[in-house]
Amino acid sequence: MKIIDQKKVKTQSVTIPGSKSISHRMLICAALSRGSSLIDNLLHSDDISLTMAALKNLGADILHLQDNNYEVTGFGGFPRPYDKQIYLGNSGTSMRLLAGIAALGNTPYVLTGDERMCERPMKELLDALNMMGMDAVSNSKTGTPPVTITGKNREGGHVKIDCSKSSQYLSALLMMGALLKSGLDISLYAPPVSSPYISLTLDIMKKFNVQAYQIDLTHYRVEPDQTYKPGHFFVEPDLSNAGYFWAIGAITGQMIFVKNISRNSLQGDLKQIDILEKMGCSIQVEDNRIGVCGKDLKAIHVDMGDTPDAVPAIAVVASFAKGTTKITNIHHLREKECDRIDAVSSQLMKLGIQVEQGHDYLCVTGGTHHAATIETFNDHRIAMAFSLPGLIVPGIKIENELCVEKSFPNYWEIFDSL
Repeated sequence: MKIIDQKKVKTQSVTIPGSKSISHRMLICAALSRGSSLIDNLLHSDDISLTMAALKNLGADILHLQDNNYEVTGFGGFPRPYDKQIYLGNSGTSMRLLAGIAALGNTPYVLTGDERMCERPMKELLDALNMMGMDAVSNSKTGTPPVTITGKNREGGHVKIDCSKSSQYLSALLMMGALLKSGLDISLYAPPVSSPYISLTLDIMKKFNVQAYQIDLTHYRVEPDQTYKPGHFFVEPDLSNAGYFWAIGAITGQMIFVKNISRNSLQGDLKQIDILEKMGCSIQVEDNRIGVCGKDLKAIHVDMGDTPDAVPAIAVVASFAKGTTKITNIHHLREKECDRIDAVSSQLMKLGIQVEQGHDYLCVTGGTHHAATIETFNDHRIAMAFSLPGLIVPGIKIENELCVEKSFPNYWEIFDSL
């Protein structure tokens, strides 16, 4: 149990670890390469450790050099056999992306996870892999992990997939598609959720000299029979995690900067600063840092389909704003580490805030907060988002506070130092 101490926060800058999304993708691309890559500022967290262990099982050699710098020697796009289960906890990113990599092998791989992971959807990706002539099954026949994947077919060609639940399905196909004889021509039934993550995947592939393109909103093309080229790479800070500190600036009225961030970042959660600006915050963009300072916060209506990880923090900020904020197009939040729509709603109501939820929206009416013990549902983003009111409101406690180690192991250290 973490007891949050009230404090008067001052204007300051913070440094946060590398991006979880970029770290996953860079590790995987480096593992697919022929040769050794250096990756600096790689995030060290539970989810990244799971991806790292899985890639070692598939044949990559990963060496910790110093601090957050690693050397990754790849298996050249041909994963080696592994006859034990590959455990991926509750890391949806690891599960979906590595399912595509496992499909490059010729022998079966079993990917599994914790109880919540075994409730999360995979059917659409499994269907797409089967459409490509591979063998991909849900062991429980429910479309969820554990899954058994046997590649058998590296031809490629055309595939159609539903990415309304997760953009990670598309990222998995893009990354594996470059190693197929005919590449991949990918059609979607509708534009994917969380589309900035697709742009991030394409950009990281390009850094490894692999070409894939968005032709239009529902059509992607991966060039055939390519080779991932190793190199020296840097992981920029995680803007999902930066959002908690920008949110602190919003609710405390102090300018909080996050360092080592560019306005040109492709991370979708950079949009948080635009959302906060619409809510009445001042934004300060400098050469190497971005700051947020709140004043007279006001309610807005906002579509957060492309920034789902930011919803808990923005909802907490909305609870300090005048009026009712409506956050829409977030149905895919119900398939995350927990049902985040329900979790955010229930915990805000514990704080005395009026909330309405629907299948794909949240309405949060600003009000007066009171003491509460916050249930995290073992979800790192719930823990971090609900730590914020405790800086202002007495009596806020966070249970299972160590769940933040999934994505931000030193969160409490930075939070307590504010």
